[in-house]
Parts: sequence; C-alpha cells; structure tokens
Amino acid sequence: MTTSTIALPVDVPPAPVRSLCAADTPLARARVARGWSQYKVIRALILLAEHWGWDIATESSLKVQLSRWENDAMRPGPKYQVLLCALYRSTPDELGFTRKGRPPTRAVLADRVATLESLLERLVAQSGAVSE
Repeated sequence: MTTSTIALPVDVPPAPVRSLCAADTPLARARVARGWSQYKVIRALILLAEHWGWDIATESSLKVQLSRWENDAMRPGPKYQVLLCALYRSTPDELGFTRKGRPPTRAVLADRVATLESLLERLVAQSGAVSE
C-alpha cells in the first residue's frame, strides 16, 4: 500500500467558512438558533396565516421578503411582525422590530430623494414663471 503526502503552504490562511446566518440581525439569528432554513420559516408563516385566516404574500414573494427582513433592507409590516413573533415565540424587541434610531432603508432614502427632486423641479418651474 502506498501513501502520499500533500504539502500545504503555511503562509496561506484557510478560506473563511460561511456561517449559517449570512445576516447578523436579531431576526436572522432567531431562525438560525432554531436550526431552521428560510424555506421552513416561509412554509410555517403560510400555515400559521392560513390557520388564522389571514391573507399573506405568495411563497415566492415571502422568500424575497424574508431575505430583505433578515438583512435589514426592509422592515416587516405589522401583520408579518405578529406572525414572526408568534412563529419564533419572541417579542418584537427580541426580533429587532422596535429598535429606536434605526437608519432608514435604501427604499426609504430613494423615496425621499425622489420627493426632493420633484419639489426642486416644481420650484424651478415656478421661479421661471415668476421671472417672465
């Protein structure tokens, strides 16, 4: 029997290991702490909403929304906050829904910029009408 040896370079650090939780947010940590996949959470949300007689988004939409919620790109609405709190048996504080001083999301900032651009356009149009 022949054995072979592989020499590994000493100065090359190992590749980083991706954690189970890509996002370091309370909502994402709650899921990972239970060992649940995003798919399991989505299915549980759908079943819980059906049990309560609530209409919620489709499975494919929930997949996108859950990712956004877990990455703090978007905050779940009140209905989803109730569902998530019930599902994880956690309070809104524990899931990060009531944090104060939270920075606005990109969508909120984009909306604010669009509003300011619209106001600026109206002001420029009005100033042109005044000077004529």
